[in-house]
Amino acid sequence: MWEDPIVSEVRRIREELSAQFNHDVRAIFADMRKRQAALGSRLVRRASMHKAEQPAAPDRDSATLHRGR
Repeated sequence: MWEDPIVSEVRRIREELSAQFNHDVRAIFADMRKRQAALGSRLVRRASMHKAEQPAAPDRDSATLHRGR
């Protein structure tokens, strides 16, 4: 079976990182947060939404597609 070399590399690195922290998820996330804080303003921030998105109007024709609901 063919193996994607990128996927293999990501999995190898993930396993190495996990082993480095004794497979402790909390320790892994604490390290990630520490690294993230060190990057500061270099991280991309999503713009805040000032107004909530309005829900889409229901499609009245879809009722015929979903009989019995």
